[in-house]
Amino acid sequence: MDPTSSPLSLRPFRPADDPPALHRWITTRAELVTWAGPAFTWPLDDAQLAAYAAEPGRHTWTAVSPDGHPLGHVSIGGTRLGRVLIAPEARGLGLGETLLTLAVDQAFGRLGLPSLGLGVYAHNTAAVRLYEKLGFRTERVLEDVEEVDGVLWSALQMRLTAPDR
Repeated sequence: MDPTSSPLSLRPFRPADDPPALHRWITTRAELVTWAGPAFTWPLDDAQLAAYAAEPGRHTWTAVSPDGHPLGHVSIGGTRLGRVLIAPEARGLGLGETLLTLAVDQAFGRLGLPSLGLGVYAHNTAAVRLYEKLGFRTERVLEDVEEVDGVLWSALQMRLTAPDR
């Protein structure tokens, strides 16, 4: 991807500046679990976000428009991609693919990772399709791993291997 023509760029996530965006984007417990699994408790608060951003070995970014407006979020912890989110008002514009491409470029470029794994809930079919489009492949299905609002959710564990250099 040519960064000069991208509708998004990544800047480090700054909890002191960015929580209002994440708070606006995540408005229910189900949305929180979809975004982060069981890692956070509802309601999402600034203290949890500050601790998350300070985790050793975690790289967190805010995706911003050319004018600096936050439109997404993504992180890589160790060799796992996670916490992928596009602002509700920006969904359906292809920005998820752009955000993921930027994150994968960071993982295999700057971070030098040999592969990148992720977990996604199986019912999140739009995300699953996008991950598959980018080359992620399902390695394992975890049945009924989370209960949200009385419904059991299954998860897919997916992986993408770095391209040969």
